[in-house]
Amino acid sequence: MTALDAHPAIAGSTATDIAESVRGLVERGVLAPGDALPPVRALAERLGVNRNTVVAAYRHLAQAGTVVTRGRGGTLVAGSPRMPQEGFASGTVLRDLGTGNPDAALIPDPTRLLSRVTGRPVLYGEPVIDRNFEAWANAWMREAMVDQPELRLTITGGASDAIERLLGQSLAREDAVAVEDPCFLSTMNILRLGGYRAVPVPVDDEGMTVAGLRAALDAGVRAIVSTPRAQNPTGASLSAARAAALRAELAAHPYVLVVEDDHFSLLSERPFHTIVGPDHERWALIRSVSKFLGPDMCLAVTASDPETAARLALRLSPGTTWVSHLLQRLAHALLTDDAVRDDIRRAGAHYAERNAAVAQLLQDAGVPAHAADGLNLWVPLGVPARAVGEHLMRRGWLARSGEEFVLAGEDAAQRLRLTVHDLTDAEATRLASDLSAAIDAARSAKAGQPS
Repeated sequence: MTALDAHPAIAGSTATDIAESVRGLVERGVLAPGDALPPVRALAERLGVNRNTVVAAYRHLAQAGTVVTRGRGGTLVAGSPRMPQEGFASGTVLRDLGTGNPDAALIPDPTRLLSRVTGRPVLYGEPVIDRNFEAWANAWMREAMVDQPELRLTITGGASDAIERLLGQSLAREDAVAVEDPCFLSTMNILRLGGYRAVPVPVDDEGMTVAGLRAALDAGVRAIVSTPRAQNPTGASLSAARAAALRAELAAHPYVLVVEDDHFSLLSERPFHTIVGPDHERWALIRSVSKFLGPDMCLAVTASDPETAARLALRLSPGTTWVSHLLQRLAHALLTDDAVRDDIRRAGAHYAERNAAVAQLLQDAGVPAHAADGLNLWVPLGVPARAVGEHLMRRGWLARSGEEFVLAGEDAAQRLRLTVHDLTDAEATRLASDLSAAIDAARSAKAGQPS
């Protein structure tokens, strides 16, 4: 029995109707996880609709997480979605290299500053941004966006919260969004849950490529999410020349929303270069504090044009409304404290030095790793990352496969993202040896030789 015969109840004459029909079959248990949907051409012929109508229906279902596409393997009903997150597998007995976490020992202790954040309670109807924090943050963001004639601030519960709300206030389901490929896990999840269509833009050592952005703009993207420094997972940072070239490409598209996620800001040893030109109409720069004040701070500053800021405020009003003033005051107290600022600078230097040292150990072991910016190493393997990861597990390591970050490019499937800055010298040396051995074992297995 074919997939078409097995599910004759699929009906509809429009993409929306077909998608709703499939959803209903899934909800009633007629279609179970792993079941194959009919081939596009066959279903289009049976329903008497254009092939593109079925393609659009399947795409809508995929974006909603109802089905997954497997290329020549067809379209299958999805199981419970597994959405990769930072933090990976806490509690594992293996040495976890996949967390993407900052070093807990380098996160400033706020104890001595807590007394500064107490005081008069904040009531409904008052300004949503703490005045002292607003003054400091305005100078911080204005320094980065010196060419913008106007700038407004919004405080959100972290960078991902800001990105989700920025896209939500500007886009409709199935709108196209240009994102870096490989892509940050959180951004991938935001696009999927929002029903947006990801248009991958390749990333090289200088950041988002010009040709890739040009192709995305030609494809009609309505928003762009870019990481100017420490792109996750690659560690790439925009060069001045690349940023200028990207601004030139965007000059003819001033109303495409450009969202820049400068998550590594105060820790980065690379200069900040924006892709937002002075005449661009819709833009936002986001700087969270999670990498240097700790993930639990859940606070990000967004600077944007006045129209985007007004819409973002509306997206906050039905739910969060504002980020706790106690949290804002604590962030302000920490970020204006000279000792804490020194600690943040030392932390940034530590991440850079440790990543460079481990990359050198890997190179000495025959693994062509190179340190970039950020908390991780993006290590090329020359063989499938999943196979290497399995061999590493046998040696006591848990690594994150590049496949989890892939949108379209094939290179990421042969890379590992490794969080190594907190390894001891002995652990780093052992990792280099074990990773080299794991690559050799995977290469031998691929060639059909005993490992």
